[in-house]
Amino acid sequence: MSSQAKIGLTALTTLVISSMIGSGIFSLPQNMAEVAGSQALLIGWLITGIGIIFLGISFACLAKLRPDLDGGIYTYAREGFGGLMGFFSAWGYWLCTTIGIVGYLVVAFEAVGTFTDTPDAVLFGKGNTFAAFIGESAVAWLIYWLVARGIKEAAGVNLVATFVKVFPLMVFIGLAAYFFRSDIFMADWSGATLATPEQPDVGIMSQVKNTMLITLWVFTGIEGAAVLSKYARRREDVGRATVLGVVLVLLMYVAITVLAQGILPRADIAAMANPSMAGVLAYMVGSWGKVLISVCLIVSVLSSYLSWTLYATEIPHLGAKNGAFPKSFIRLNANGVPHGSLLFTTLTVQLCLFLVWQTGNSYSTLLMVSTSMILIPYLLIGAYLLKLALAGNLSGKYKFIGAAATLYALWIVYAAGTEYLLFSVLLYLPGALLYLHSQHHFHGRLKLQGFEKIILLILAVLAVPAFYQLYG
Repeated sequence: MSSQAKIGLTALTTLVISSMIGSGIFSLPQNMAEVAGSQALLIGWLITGIGIIFLGISFACLAKLRPDLDGGIYTYAREGFGGLMGFFSAWGYWLCTTIGIVGYLVVAFEAVGTFTDTPDAVLFGKGNTFAAFIGESAVAWLIYWLVARGIKEAAGVNLVATFVKVFPLMVFIGLAAYFFRSDIFMADWSGATLATPEQPDVGIMSQVKNTMLITLWVFTGIEGAAVLSKYARRREDVGRATVLGVVLVLLMYVAITVLAQGILPRADIAAMANPSMAGVLAYMVGSWGKVLISVCLIVSVLSSYLSWTLYATEIPHLGAKNGAFPKSFIRLNANGVPHGSLLFTTLTVQLCLFLVWQTGNSYSTLLMVSTSMILIPYLLIGAYLLKLALAGNLSGKYKFIGAAATLYALWIVYAAGTEYLLFSVLLYLPGALLYLHSQHHFHGRLKLQGFEKIILLILAVLAVPAFYQLYG
């Protein structure tokens, strides 16, 4: 691909921003108010801010230290910890993005339903009706057609969509700053009203831990520029786009959640229906605020769907070159797009949409499944930078950044708890079978190191309590 056809710094930055600003930001006021008082909210954002910036800087450092590696999530894990761990990182990330974009479609049509549905006639419901299934499927194949025309064209559309959806967020922040009252913000400083008869004492650190579960989801997408690094016009733009995108999004997240708790009491926000930003804005300016946020949500999730489709298409294509995915994912179409990988992703999205329709599952269920798959890939990013810095005796700043990112990722794994980890085991199992099949087909034999066999054995053992948790 010529340099003229590649993606510049502005487009890369908006890809990162658009990937992170999906549906989660519109529910953040209620999500955070439900689990934390003002003090825990500030502490939670302080920890998250430091940790997520170090994770973003880790991507920037790796792009600088290993400019020969394209693809980010997959290639860094493979180079650092072998073929199997590289595959698990790719598989986990691919499932996270694929199931995540299904969730985006579902919540988008749920938002459309706020304009079309009545108590007597429910057309789209929670995005899981037959009408929603038809509409979501049409959008999925429209995005498939757009991406198949070329990565550059899709990124250009995303650039416009990002500006469209960020503008209303800035309107919300400006109005919230005007209406903010410090006495309301300080009224439930320690989160005392969170106490229930079942849990009479909700400590500050427990509240902080619960905020981590939410921020894990809303920052997914930080890796966007790294995944599409081979399309960057300049290699240094990958790191710049990642750090710039993270800082801008972090500032918006903090402003929206902190200012909201100074508009209405925490308990009132916690009781709101989502998207809770709509309820808070309606309180400030009237009913048109709810309409604005609902429209913004629809534009936001659809453009994020586009970004995540780019990432979900790229990862299996890169993995196939190393025998981790089937060879059919290597082939490019006339526009330079890995069509086999794109088609596989879109068909998986279509299957998930069918299951949502048949089972009646909602966005929150899809969010939980998607989030559980990103834990290990993020952990391996910081760990690889730390390993690279120690092995190469690089300057202390690389060791510190790698260690900080790794510690943050470990904290997120701890905050997620055993339920998330065990559930992810069940989703990694079919991936392990696909990896073994692809290895045998690509190399004519299984290429497994000793520690990789131990990992597969541990996975098989953990599957027992995982199945018990799910069906017990």
